[in-house]
Amino acid sequence: MQTKINWFGLAGSITVITLITISMFVPWWQLTVGDDLVTTNASPLNTNFNFIGDSFTIPLIMALNIASIISLSAGGIVMLIYSLKPQKSYSKRLLSFAYKKPLYSVLLFVIGLLLITILVKSLFSIDVPLFGSSTSTLPTEMTQGITLSVQMNAGFLWPFLLATLSSGLCIAARVYHKKIAPINTTKSTPRSPTIITANPISATKS
Repeated sequence: MQTKINWFGLAGSITVITLITISMFVPWWQLTVGDDLVTTNASPLNTNFNFIGDSFTIPLIMALNIASIISLSAGGIVMLIYSLKPQKSYSKRLLSFAYKKPLYSVLLFVIGLLLITILVKSLFSIDVPLFGSSTSTLPTEMTQGITLSVQMNAGFLWPFLLATLSSGLCIAARVYHKKIAPINTTKSTPRSPTIITANPISATKS
């Protein structure tokens, strides 16, 4: 029997593992305030801030990043194992566990950015762009009564596109699974009940 490989899953797993490595150095989204006054480098795997040359992280965000690294790494490894043996009895369970991980990372990341920009606008009246440029006036409470406007530049970087690609490949692997490991629809023919009849025992009367 020829061994089949889910090539979409294999490509997806390699892309996910590559994405994890790259995201340690290149963010998915970047925000720059002023002339490098404040820089935010964000991704589900590594988020840090730079204020006038000093880099720092927030412990809660760091904990979420570590959880994302573990989750996405597990998904990539499990997808790789599944892709090489997609016809095993346990393969569908592996696929169900792995193929959603990149998609969840992308969706939760975008939703998180949207919520943060809405929160900043409602609390501080500062318009933070998701992409492109905008000029925002800082609240006077933050500038001791001085009117100060800053230029903000934001945008998604190429690792975000790689994350989107990995999500598409893993979803394609789920669809392709039906072709290389079709569900067994053969129904067993029901057996007719066997009726056993006992031979009557004739009693001899004297």
